[in-house]
Amino acid sequence: MPQVRVNVRTLANVKAARKEKRNGRDVVIVPSATLPDDIVMNGIKYPADEIAKSFKGLERTPAPLGHPTINGKFVSASDPEGLNLGYVGAWNENVRREKGRVLIDKVIDVEVANRTEGGKAVLEAVNAGTPIHTSTGLLCTLEAVNGAKDHKHIARNIHWDHDAILLNDTGAATPEQGVGMLVNKTSGEVEEIEVINSAVQEAERDIDWAMDSLARALEKRQRAGLLDKLKAVILEGLGISERSPSTNKKEDDMSVSDEQFKSLSDEVKTLSEGMGKIGETIANAVTTALKPVLDQQAEMVANAKAKDDAEHAELVGKVVKANLLDEATAKATPLNTLRALAPKTEPGKAAPLNSAFKGTGSDKPAFTPPKGE
Repeated sequence: MPQVRVNVRTLANVKAARKEKRNGRDVVIVPSATLPDDIVMNGIKYPADEIAKSFKGLERTPAPLGHPTINGKFVSASDPEGLNLGYVGAWNENVRREKGRVLIDKVIDVEVANRTEGGKAVLEAVNAGTPIHTSTGLLCTLEAVNGAKDHKHIARNIHWDHDAILLNDTGAATPEQGVGMLVNKTSGEVEEIEVINSAVQEAERDIDWAMDSLARALEKRQRAGLLDKLKAVILEGLGISERSPSTNKKEDDMSVSDEQFKSLSDEVKTLSEGMGKIGETIANAVTTALKPVLDQQAEMVANAKAKDDAEHAELVGKVVKANLLDEATAKATPLNTLRALAPKTEPGKAAPLNSAFKGTGSDKPAFTPPKGE
């Protein structure tokens, strides 16, 4: 069976592009898709089982700008010369197969892309939302089929080489251009292989993406319920009401009377005054929302103080009774110090005010005559 190179063109979903940070570097990720199950292009059928066996081979392959060519002939995007010609800091990842189609993410390193004019053009197209085509370069063998109405061959042994980014590149994009030649260097010998250019009909894919986008929009709308309520409260606080715009475009309805103009002017004035107080309004709203929390915190602080005051009064009584401190000094003593003195107020543990004093039952100290007298 002969081996051929096929370039399959599809359209990237630029509207779903997103930005991320990876290893401290800025990247742009653009979803794309290729090769639906059992599609027939240029008389060749690509069976679902052949795609299922091989599609993972597209993971971490280059995403060059256009299909690299040398002397007018295609080369592998992984070939050193191919990389030099087409690399703009982009590669393919997150390759998966969903709903009978191979889906791919194009990851573009912003810093690397900005080093070349081609890479800058890709970033500009993504940022502008300009339609961007992609083209999958693959190798396969063709198995002849007899009696089929819509195809003459079946693609077998699919090998995925790359998925290129196309900007104003139609050289390998349309079925009308049909055939080119590939320089195959994988065997160490230069070999020319037939190239077939095909394009996937995009209407079905666009419908799939539209349905996915709708599903995501509905999910976001459900999650946005709380935000909508908050928005309504703020607008109400500002004296603004959301109104549905009129769809009546008749000329008679477009005229504005003096009364209507005055009413509109009054509304604008009211809106301006409300906008002037927006800071105060929002501050009041935040204060109202936080009041229960602040009240609870104040109550906790008050309860803690009352508890400390009661403990302080109790300890003052104990240290005064134990003759450790006089009442005035005890009341002025911090709670932590009174807690440290508390163990000495227990019976039998209190220290006398003057440890050198020994009582005799009278106000005068006992007389002890000198020895020898």
